[in-house]
Amino acid sequence: QDSFSLCQTLQTNMGYQGKVKGRRQAPYPNSILDRKALTEALEEAGIPLKRIHMDAFYQALHRQHYPPLPQFVETYYANERKEYWKRRDPQEEEKKSDKDDIAMATDVQPQPAPPQQQQQQRPLKNAVTSRKNPNKSQLPRAFLEYLATTPDFVHSTSRVKERLTSSDQSTTKLIVELHDGFVVESVLMRYDQKGSGRASLCVSSQCGCAMGCTFCATGTMGLSGNLTTGEILEQLVHADHILAEEYMARPEKTDKKIDLVRNVVFMGMGEPLDNYTNVTEACRAMIDRSRWNLAHGRVTVSTVGLISQIRRLTKELPEVSLALSLHAPNQEARTAIVPTASRYPIEGLIDALDNHMMAYLEQRRKRNNSNKNINKTSADNEQLHQPGNY
Repeated sequence: QDSFSLCQTLQTNMGYQGKVKGRRQAPYPNSILDRKALTEALEEAGIPLKRIHMDAFYQALHRQHYPPLPQFVETYYANERKEYWKRRDPQEEEKKSDKDDIAMATDVQPQPAPPQQQQQQRPLKNAVTSRKNPNKSQLPRAFLEYLATTPDFVHSTSRVKERLTSSDQSTTKLIVELHDGFVVESVLMRYDQKGSGRASLCVSSQCGCAMGCTFCATGTMGLSGNLTTGEILEQLVHADHILAEEYMARPEKTDKKIDLVRNVVFMGMGEPLDNYTNVTEACRAMIDRSRWNLAHGRVTVSTVGLISQIRRLTKELPEVSLALSLHAPNQEARTAIVPTASRYPIEGLIDALDNHMMAYLEQRRKRNNSNKNINKTSADNEQLHQPGNY
């Protein structure tokens, strides 16, 4: 079944009725991946959390591969907290048994997973989450108890309803069902490279689309609502779970292994910049060094050309790449197939894109200079501590 036919089927099943915004309700319970919503809920519950603790939580959650929250808390007490005290006070750690150490903070006694289940739960990693950090902060007890008991957040609000994989196993289309029964698509693409491989993910940002492009099946559906930040990020979690399963199933040395998504493109259903706040929050999570740690430039937002939002993105997230769906060589032809083009002339688009490109290059230059300074400082310190340099 081709993509256009699939979209038409989805249109019928999802019951779109014109370009009406706001028909969707926010999920309840909400996704734990929505950092802003979690922060607000903690403040209302009287559990203010420092940024260092929030970063540490999402780093630990990422390392555990986003399990159900009660399971996360049990695993944290069994492993993360034990490691924390071992680093802080090795002598004190020797005096405590694992059971006493856990009981001091919770009445829940975690049971270790069977070896087979532990293998299936292979944690996600990146250059930061896999690094041992002696300054790692312990999560507050009140916060962990909140996670273990709250009805307001869950590890995932969506599920993969169907997986369609190409005959050469390079591409998998995920039909993702949201909490309210609406369905969106994401596409996982695998690329073989010399000695290794990489994976890219195309994600959706809206249920339908309000842009009305005549050539686009999604554009003819109308808009039923925006995806939340959590719903966008859950598409990435679903894809990483699939890659982790494949990674563990393949022979150790004979096959090229692709373990994580390395590139994300917002080219699925919806106009990303029409859902600006949730999309940019998701982008920040993707490039967050404590979470997916995707390289700057490896997250690309595709737009039909909303100039005001492009300029806003340039100011707020210049490290995110931008792609324009042009579709025609001149303004007249473009307006005929892209209704929004009448408000956004090509000349204005070119200027906005030039500004974003220059901001992106400047951001990359600053980042490269910063890395050079860090490397130089490390080299100088190493040389200073050589014998004869005191």
